[in-house]
Amino acid sequence: MPHPKVVLTPTDADVPTGSLAALRARFEAVRAELGLSLDYPPDALAEAERVAEAPPAPPERDETALPFFTIDPPGSMDLDQAMHLERDGDGHRIRYAIADVPAFVAPGSALDRVTRERGQTVYCPDVRVPLHPEVLSEGAASLLPGTVRPAFVWDLRLDGAGAIASAEVYRAMVRSVERLDYATVQAAVDAGTDDERFVLLEEVGGRRLAQEKARGGASLPMPEQQVTEGPDGGFSLEFRPPVAAEEWNAQISLATGMAAATMMLEGGVGILRTMPKPTDEALARFRRAARGLGVDWPQEQSYGDLVRSLDRRNPRHLALIHEATTLFRGAGYTVVDGPVPKVHEHAAVAGPYAHVTAPLRRLVDRFGLVVCEALSQGREVPGEVREALPLVPELMAASDRTARAAERACADATEAALLHGREGHTLRAVVVDHTDKGMEVQLVELPVLARVAGDRAGLGEDVEVRVERADVAAGEVVLRRA
Repeated sequence: MPHPKVVLTPTDADVPTGSLAALRARFEAVRAELGLSLDYPPDALAEAERVAEAPPAPPERDETALPFFTIDPPGSMDLDQAMHLERDGDGHRIRYAIADVPAFVAPGSALDRVTRERGQTVYCPDVRVPLHPEVLSEGAASLLPGTVRPAFVWDLRLDGAGAIASAEVYRAMVRSVERLDYATVQAAVDAGTDDERFVLLEEVGGRRLAQEKARGGASLPMPEQQVTEGPDGGFSLEFRPPVAAEEWNAQISLATGMAAATMMLEGGVGILRTMPKPTDEALARFRRAARGLGVDWPQEQSYGDLVRSLDRRNPRHLALIHEATTLFRGAGYTVVDGPVPKVHEHAAVAGPYAHVTAPLRRLVDRFGLVVCEALSQGREVPGEVREALPLVPELMAASDRTARAAERACADATEAALLHGREGHTLRAVVVDHTDKGMEVQLVELPVLARVAGDRAGLGEDVEVRVERADVAAGEVVLRRA
């Protein structure tokens, strides 16, 4: 069943006021435990303010006549990408502008040092811990509407089937004319809009999704457990299903990453996002789980097609989605230096792929963009970038671990706040996963995923659990089989 949005506010009779204060304190404690600081070192902050006020000379190319637009979650200010879409014969032309972060971060500078330490922006429910100071990430480097900004512009031409026919990337000045969000775009499309931008977005996204299916790619439709702060000071915890517009937008970013990876492999230099194919053992285990859950998986159907067809609202499908995570393991970064590396593809993409579309929020993209622009324009890749590439995989791996730990700890604390005061209550749940310590269940009436220790039941089975403990300060929920 769909999961209702649960808002924690001081006036909610089911949520003691004290749990909100405890929740905020827990978020702060999580950041302290993980070494996440909102404060930037004075030298790096001063440098960011200096380059924001007097940025380097702009690129010669001017694309400000093109009406770029952005699509991001509501309220976002760190805008990495802006797009312009048009028809090109029976295909399409995409110009995808990516924030020119390297223009503001000089190699060897204080900003360079700190961003290497941070690795990526970490999002907590109450605040975000940015990779770059806000004067850059939400100001001088962000592709905010109505502002002229330096950018790397990817010029992609797609044929009538949506395949990439050609790709070029260059630096230029651009202007975004409007900031949109996914819900707004989706509502317009659903209402039959004649806005050509949205019509083209749906066309391009649909063709690229068909390309993904033909390649054998797979997108894991995990339900997103989203914790957000409301204007009233409370917090919301919900399972937020993505709308189609998000998938269309993601396909444009994915196409850009695939074009970047091709450039790197052909040029013999770069850094790829890679993931090994599922092992035969993992696929066999997944097939047994599907059979046990009563999900029909024809022998001739690829696992990507099966995963793509699963419905997050169906408890048995949801359990199988959790099982599918075993097929999507081992993602990392692979440096290209000369010949094509043995591991050079991303199994879920079903092809080579590189991160180049989120430099405001992810360190690796900054280096990938510089590599691709140099290769595309026939120049040597700067030596300092080549020297940095071997260091980036471990920097990103460390920041990935920290980001995942922060996300999980904050969600755990919010679940504890939601269940606080319900100790002793019995709730309905569905078994969605097994672990060596017990089983993981999803509550039916509340957006909570939690472990039930020392007990097991069949995947997809309906069970009743009792809330034994909900400790917000520790971020801990203890459930027992009723």
